Amino acid sequence: MNIFLRDAKILDPHSPHHNKVVNIHIKDGLIVAIDKNEHPADTIIEAKGMLISTGWFDMKAHFNDPGTEHKEDLSSGAAAAAFGGFTGVAIMPNTEPVIQTKGSVEYVRSKSNTFLTDIYPMAAVTLDTKGEDLTEMLDLHEAGAIAFTDGDKPIWHTDMMLKSLIYLQKIDGLLINQPEDQLLTRFGSMNEGAVSTVLGLKGMPTLAEHLMIKRDLDLLKYAGGKIHFSNISTKESVSLIKKAKKKGLQVSCDVSIHHLMHIDEDLMGYDSNYKINPPLRTDKDRRALIKGLKEDVIDAIVSAHTPQDEESKKLEFDRAEFGIAGLQTMLPTLLQLGKELDPSTWIEKLTTSPRMILKLPTSTVAKNQVANLTLFDPKAKWTLNDQSNQSKSRNSPYFNQSLTGKVKAIFNNLKFQIFE
Repeated sequence: MNIFLRDAKILDPHSPHHNKVVNIHIKDGLIVAIDKNEHPADTIIEAKGMLISTGWFDMKAHFNDPGTEHKEDLSSGAAAAAFGGFTGVAIMPNTEPVIQTKGSVEYVRSKSNTFLTDIYPMAAVTLDTKGEDLTEMLDLHEAGAIAFTDGDKPIWHTDMMLKSLIYLQKIDGLLINQPEDQLLTRFGSMNEGAVSTVLGLKGMPTLAEHLMIKRDLDLLKYAGGKIHFSNISTKESVSLIKKAKKKGLQVSCDVSIHHLMHIDEDLMGYDSNYKINPPLRTDKDRRALIKGLKEDVIDAIVSAHTPQDEESKKLEFDRAEFGIAGLQTMLPTLLQLGKELDPSTWIEKLTTSPRMILKLPTSTVAKNQVANLTLFDPKAKWTLNDQSNQSKSRNSPYFNQSLTGKVKAIFNNLKFQIFE
């Protein structure tokens, strides 16, 4: 690896070169120079008008391997992540079988070394993510699981939640929960409100999210430990977590890119590609989520990448599966937010913050640092179609649409890829 990037603008609040247009020389996986000088290299990238940051990291993605590889596997998921600008991804344990044994964790870790994007397994909290019996979390930690979660399934059993908070303190482990009282959301397919009434669809109330967050915060205060709320979606959730942080509780949270961009009114056409869980909420909630990011109440932005085959999506809306394949469209979606959320705000939520939450090594765009980088052009146009799609699935509301904002290259230690 001997690469020279000319006239790239650095977007990294932790770098001494933040917001500066410079030349960058990368050699043998290290940044060896950042200046205005020319450096001989095997590969030269003309980066004028482009931005470069530390490599992006996604805390919530489904790669469906093993079990339903026809929707996604580790290889296609890693390719989609790389195309989307991610040098690291933490994957959900909701596979078949569930990631809940040392062998399943080691399977993911062994495969990760072969991809440009690093893949980190998160292991289940309860057996088969049913919420009834705990997994061997300490052994799974030793095998390489970086966090513990039942993924898209909430930890509904209060005693299991309490015991998990206690056990994980032995290893300073992170417990991740997607807050949802499923007895309140059963058979629901979208946000409960005026739009669901008009469409004649059973709603999923925001109360289902708030109740579980309140429960978990009470348990956290009682037992200690730390908890991360995954995929929050409401104004009230932001308020509850903000108050908990002020009280000194070890709590963090993330929001999906879909909830920052879309609202329940986007479902008026019954497009099942917008059907996700938690569901798209109101614009009032959406604006509160953006404010939560700006105030550092929300710590990370995730793709919530959930690939589905056509048989799971091309159905009546209430019968279709939840999920959007979101890895490749993170950048153009963020850029659509424009003045509401500028790059200086969201870049931290895609790079340093998620790695710190998961206790993974961080880097910065500076001399002698490891080259873990994402280069992107905010004005480049492209179309998500069968030619550009790296995922095995096509369940995206942006499919066959012209998009603005494209990742041009990623660098991960001794590996790199340039995208045309």
